[in-house]
Amino acid sequence: MNFEPDAASEAFRADVRAFLSEHLPADMAWRGQQGYLPGNDDSLRWTQILHQTRGWSVPFWPKEYGGTDWTAEQRYIFEEECYLAGAPLPNQQGVTLVGPVICEFGSEEQKQRFLPPIQKGEIYWVQGFSEPEAGSDLASLRTTAVRDGDHYIVNGQKIWTSNGIWGQWCFLLVRTDTEAKPQKGISFLLVDLDTPGVTVRPITSLDGCHHLAEVFYDDVRVPVENLVGEVNKGWGYTKFLLFNERAFLGAEAPALKRYLAKIRRYASQQRAGTRPLIQDPVFATRLAEYELEVLAIDMAVKRVLHLGVNEQTGGMAIGSMLKVRGSEMHQKLTEMLVEILGDYASVHFPDPNEDHDLRGARFIGPDFAPGLAAELFYRRACSIYGGSAEIQRNIIAKALFSL
Repeated sequence: MNFEPDAASEAFRADVRAFLSEHLPADMAWRGQQGYLPGNDDSLRWTQILHQTRGWSVPFWPKEYGGTDWTAEQRYIFEEECYLAGAPLPNQQGVTLVGPVICEFGSEEQKQRFLPPIQKGEIYWVQGFSEPEAGSDLASLRTTAVRDGDHYIVNGQKIWTSNGIWGQWCFLLVRTDTEAKPQKGISFLLVDLDTPGVTVRPITSLDGCHHLAEVFYDDVRVPVENLVGEVNKGWGYTKFLLFNERAFLGAEAPALKRYLAKIRRYASQQRAGTRPLIQDPVFATRLAEYELEVLAIDMAVKRVLHLGVNEQTGGMAIGSMLKVRGSEMHQKLTEMLVEILGDYASVHFPDPNEDHDLRGARFIGPDFAPGLAAELFYRRACSIYGGSAEIQRNIIAKALFSL
């Protein structure tokens, strides 16, 4: 396999860079480069820019629903350049997760109703999967949906709902058959979070932010036409969704490359005694080890792009392997970034999503400090969200070794 870029790939990369240079707002880029997670405003605004300027908001959807018909390599180049430029992620729950599910399994009415607002950046979606006693063991969920004429009556609780405080719609896993085996009685519903009976309660996390929420459903009436696919077939749609999440978001090799670039830049500015920190032998050796690990992840992703991902190539196992290794590197590299700050790592910097504009503000410590500790705290959870590392290793063992 030859991973050297060809002329067409390099031309595409140059086009993406020129687009980002012209259209990525400076305030968004600053927040992204600092490591702050995008709020709903940035996610939706960036989606709108992508859609209105180049039609790039949902690049990997089928072309008939707004996709770009890019190759896997082009998509990877696009994501890499966006990360390196500091562009915010679009509303991933809409663009990457529920959107492809609706494209693949939704009714024609659902496609016409739900896909255009996602593509245009008009609706912010959230995911309703985990419950207090059903996280990694998702099939044990207890939230129920009982058919009542033209509606389902939903009762239960979801937790760890990412960006739940901004959610307008939620794709929700519910139990529609309490007598069937755990994975056989689950259905996939689309729920308007303004429906009476829905209560969203924010969770304050270690970084002092509200990235997560718990959502309560008390006799919530959901129209039957909001059922995706067939009743009791939701587990199959969920596997499809989770594979998309793990295969393309778990490793986030472009994000890891951005960390490395920041480490090199910041360690060249900070001093260890009489010399720049980057020249410290212990620090430089550890950085070189991490660079090799990121290179290995990057090569693994490129190999997947070359071979394609399906059952024959061990698709689920590959996605899980990238999820595990990518999560580990997220944590190692964010720890190293904060280590560069030394004592200044203990300084609290407000989150821009909490109505603070930090650009140009003066704080104690180096000017690159805002956001580094917040991202470190957030990434402590990356070995859990999207499926814990323990569960991923079980998937790998089952898929590759029949264990």
